[in-house]
Amino acid sequence: MDVRYLNPVIAATDSVFQTMLAVKPEKQNVSVGTELVTNKEVNVIIGMIGDIKGSIVFSFSREMALAVVEAMSGMEMQKIDKFVTSAMGELGNIISGKATTGLAELDLSCDIAPPQIVTGKEINISSEAEKILMVTFKTKFGDFDVSFSIK
Repeated sequence: MDVRYLNPVIAATDSVFQTMLAVKPEKQNVSVGTELVTNKEVNVIIGMIGDIKGSIVFSFSREMALAVVEAMSGMEMQKIDKFVTSAMGELGNIISGKATTGLAELDLSCDIAPPQIVTGKEINISSEAEKILMVTFKTKFGDFDVSFSIK
């Protein structure tokens, strides 16, 4: 996997959080793994097809997902429900769409699939990628992870 593919994803995450939530996410850590296991409760999976095949996974704690949706909607959120998962899916969709624009600047043609939302703890998300890059971000809403797996 070419790590420069990750830069458009990081830039898109930063841009969308600043635009939609008036928050600059601080990149905390970048790690490489062979499995995607998350202990965060709300996971948005965006499939990628084209020159790059794989997925981008956004993983949020319950508390962060509720805080983000409150900031997006102006409504108080108490639980992870259909409204919250839909809003988080849309956030992941917007970031991924913007990332494909950045990938196009690297002469890579990609399309994204509709978001899939997986909730629960200790989720193992299967991937055919040899390596999975994970970036941890910190915001005033909490920490979240963006994992990028391509084959």
